[in-house]
Amino acid sequence: MKAISLPLVNWGMGTILIGVFALVCIGLVLVIYNMSRSTEVAPSDEVNEQDDVDTENPML
Repeated sequence: MKAISLPLVNWGMGTILIGVFALVCIGLVLVIYNMSRSTEVAPSDEVNEQDDVDTENPML
């Protein structure tokens, strides 16, 4: 009977998948970094916050 060689791991495909995963992770880190370094300020609800304050009694 001939010995059957059955490879259980495809090293080429595994290497490619690891490379793609690394590129995706680096891309996500760069997106988050750029978002944290942006100078744009999101609009705030200062007007709504001031309307909620009780102006008659400043101690409350």
